[in-house]
Amino acid sequence: MSNLAAPVATAIRQKLSTNLNVLHLDVLNESHMHNVPKGSETHFKVVVVSEKFSGVPLIKRHRIIHDLLKDELQNGVHALSIEAKTPDQWTPDDTIKRSPPCKGGFGL
Repeated sequence: MSNLAAPVATAIRQKLSTNLNVLHLDVLNESHMHNVPKGSETHFKVVVVSEKFSGVPLIKRHRIIHDLLKDELQNGVHALSIEAKTPDQWTPDDTIKRSPPCKGGFGL
């Protein structure tokens, strides 16, 4: 997928990569699991592994990510699921937990 086709996902990836010096980063657009138009960029899951999280409580890790993505969260991103880990908490074969199915929207 080109950057033009996914500008929000691209911005999320760029901001997290640049500011957190990530060792691993997944940016998953989960919008298709919700009642939104096809091609939407409204629901994301990020898995971020960074040395910068060492010694930082989980809630503060989430705040760091929310602060970095405040523009996206104020302009169209409706939901953000976060897994923020230190290198010691991550192994390359870790499986990303599947998000639960959407319980909202029309006809559900």
